[in-house]
Amino acid sequence: MYLLAFVGACFLVAMVPGVSTAVILRQTIRSGRGSGVAATLGNETGILLWGLAAAFGLSALLVASQVAYDVMRVTGAIVLVVMGAQALWNARRGTPPVEGEAVAGLRGSYLSGLGTCLANPKAAVFAMSFLPPFVPAGQNVPLTLVTLAVVWVLVDTVWYGLLIWTVARARDFLGRPAVRRRLEQISGVVLIGLGVRLVLDAR
Repeated sequence: MYLLAFVGACFLVAMVPGVSTAVILRQTIRSGRGSGVAATLGNETGILLWGLAAAFGLSALLVASQVAYDVMRVTGAIVLVVMGAQALWNARRGTPPVEGEAVAGLRGSYLSGLGTCLANPKAAVFAMSFLPPFVPAGQNVPLTLVTLAVVWVLVDTVWYGLLIWTVARARDFLGRPAVRRRLEQISGVVLIGLGVRLVLDAR
């Protein structure tokens, strides 16, 4: 029963738009389904790492260290602002979408997803607060937390996979130059806004 409740909670968390959604959608719209999947895999690698850190108490060290927390917060903000600025620059130049994403491009998408997740200390704090309440009494806590982290990743992957599939189906419309430029502008503003909020956001 607790596992079903956890799966439902994971879907609700995944459905809330945030940094991960913005990055994955931008990569999908700009470079296609493969790029979106690569960004998703990068993001889920980060989620899994934060989940494992929560299971073994490592994320508590980050929360306890104000300096480490602030360094990650500023780093994450810089990453988001840079990505947002690139999106606005691409919109201004009218850079065409990349067809047949190259291996290097897929690697870049993966690293974008991974980097934005790992550079966000809020993700560590959330993992530490989200997972423990679903551990049943009497269970092996680290092992159960690791299992929950894996389930969280699987649910996230399913949700983003559906999102990528939906966006890819509409890419003929979304790929039109005028529409694509507008979407690049919107994603750029959103990413910069998220970066500014992250750097100004206190615990």
